[in-house]
Amino acid sequence: MNQGEGLKAAQRLKEEEELGLRRPQGWQLYLVAAIALSWSLFQLSIASWLLLDTTYIRAIHLAFALLIVFLAYPTLGRDVRIPGLRWLGEKHKIPIPDMILAVLAALAALYIVLDYEGIAMRVGRPSMFDMVVGIFLVVVLLEAARRVIGPALPVIALIFTLYAFFGPYMPDFLAFRGVSLARYVSQISLTTEGIYGIPLGVSARIVFLFVLFGALLDKAGAGKFFIDLAMSLLGRYKGGPAKAAVLASGMTGMVSGSSIANVVTTGTFTIPLMKKVGYPAKKAAAIEVAVSTNGQLMPPIMGAAAFIIAEYVNISYLEVVKAAAIPAFASYFALFFLTHLEASKLGMRGLTKAEMPVFFAILRSGFYYLVPILVLLYELIIPRHSPDLAAYRAILVLAVIMLLQHPVKALIYGGSPLQGLKQGAMDILSGLISGGRNMVAVAVATAAAGIIVGVVTLGLGGLITDIINTLSRGNLYLMLLITALASLILGMGLPTTANYIVMASLTAPALVTIAGWQGFEVPLIAAHLFVFYFGILADDTPPVGLAAYAASAIARSDPIPTGLQAFAYDIRTAVLPFMFIFNTDMLLVGVEGYFLPFYIFGMTCIGAFAFVSATQCWFVTRTRWYELIMLLGVALIMFRPGFFAGFIGIENHYLSYMVGLALYLVIFALQKLRTRKPSAAAA
Repeated sequence: MNQGEGLKAAQRLKEEEELGLRRPQGWQLYLVAAIALSWSLFQLSIASWLLLDTTYIRAIHLAFALLIVFLAYPTLGRDVRIPGLRWLGEKHKIPIPDMILAVLAALAALYIVLDYEGIAMRVGRPSMFDMVVGIFLVVVLLEAARRVIGPALPVIALIFTLYAFFGPYMPDFLAFRGVSLARYVSQISLTTEGIYGIPLGVSARIVFLFVLFGALLDKAGAGKFFIDLAMSLLGRYKGGPAKAAVLASGMTGMVSGSSIANVVTTGTFTIPLMKKVGYPAKKAAAIEVAVSTNGQLMPPIMGAAAFIIAEYVNISYLEVVKAAAIPAFASYFALFFLTHLEASKLGMRGLTKAEMPVFFAILRSGFYYLVPILVLLYELIIPRHSPDLAAYRAILVLAVIMLLQHPVKALIYGGSPLQGLKQGAMDILSGLISGGRNMVAVAVATAAAGIIVGVVTLGLGGLITDIINTLSRGNLYLMLLITALASLILGMGLPTTANYIVMASLTAPALVTIAGWQGFEVPLIAAHLFVFYFGILADDTPPVGLAAYAASAIARSDPIPTGLQAFAYDIRTAVLPFMFIFNTDMLLVGVEGYFLPFYIFGMTCIGAFAFVSATQCWFVTRTRWYELIMLLGVALIMFRPGFFAGFIGIENHYLSYMVGLALYLVIFALQKLRTRKPSAAAA
């Protein structure tokens, strides 16, 4: 597949991912683009010079999102043939009813600021007009969520809403005192405890800028550069294209925050190359799904949830990144190792020298794409500026690069610098529009999830803890399993961010509380990362895993087996949350100094490698049954050194790592000797 065909395939897959997105013609097309552009400019303004109250920012952010939803997404994803109702499935123009609904929805979202002082005076005692607008906002928001992300989130929000009203009529086990309609409307739509809560605030203040940064990078051409750079570094090794896919998706995943976007960006190029060197279609697609899912775990964005985690746990963003770093990178490096094992089992080769891009030529052609990413990391780590300021400054640097890259190339290779300048300006404009359109799903999901959060804060939190405790019978292990399964099931129909918000509201506090009842301390950050990990893993969980469907379309494989294979690859990631709940050293909780974190990281990586070898039944060569048990033992020691230290009576649990390392080396030596026996006999 050449570059042109790859780009066309990527575009086609992106359109399929948009699930019936309306594509109007003429002035209507420019209307949607103008709104998306205005949204991006507004977000850049509040990040730089425009000072507004937090509530105003959240309301305007939601108003832009609702405008775009009702103008760009049809009511139904299929054509309607009933006369008078055909506008419900209209995909080529914006019907008048949707235009009216878009305006009314935007005004409803803005109502909290249009009558800011009046609402503040009537807090807890909403007027009839407040009630009408509030109920209308809830209805249109749930409809917007249905159009953009499907029925799962609206259905869950409706269930919680009904539970809030009918709680007194439920059985004793599930009974809840209930709320009045006035209390519900006031909480959900007229305060910052519901729709306008923390998730929407983080979406408006931080997530938008990172999504915009990713959209601009994509328009600048950085995605192809990352893929070629990864291929030039790793393509010559055994199973090189798979390893290049891991590296490229890791680089794009750091800024995209979407597993499906990772698949359609990098997979279009890497999956055909993996098939070319011998990977079966199913395994090529599954590797891309696994690494694209893993990309959401990677700082600095972490699927856009890192910033919401920081707000919920009430710690700095850098503390979230610090806690998430070891599990994320250990899982990432283990995937490198997994691709090597698969290549070894299948007897694969790397790319030939003629097939590989030249590293220095690739680096020279696009090194400047690394500059804004380095600026972003510098701003976050060295002066420790806020994430929104860091992203804003990185966007400014990227905009300058986009504006100048074509004129500079024209001067070097020949061409019109003026035409290049125009092309750069159009790229920036297109990136700003894409940023606005790409944010719609996140903004609507966070706002709709705010309905659930608002209902929980009405008094359901303690009841949910009691229900989970009853279901798990007070067993922490069973409670973790229930939470993991709930996250996977919810994640089949929800975006990662919305899934995290729901589970963080329902189960993360319960994990901490119930563990405390049993005398076991679970740090709040560990509970939040636990539900976050399993929400991400839902992207490749059959039968709904959307990332698996996208990858199978490129590889021309069956999506269900592809999803099952991808989930098998991601078992290494699914194990880590269970481990860091009991071994908070992996999250660097209470770990000080400079050497110890790297020591823990190295040992965690070895544990992940051992676990991958066990699941693949291959290390240096095919594992025997006793080696399989030994590898699982290494993984257990490295993941839970305290458990092993207590078992054998060692006070310093860090010494357990040496036992695990020694056992790992013994297995390596055994298999290495076994691979040499045939050659020795032949000699």
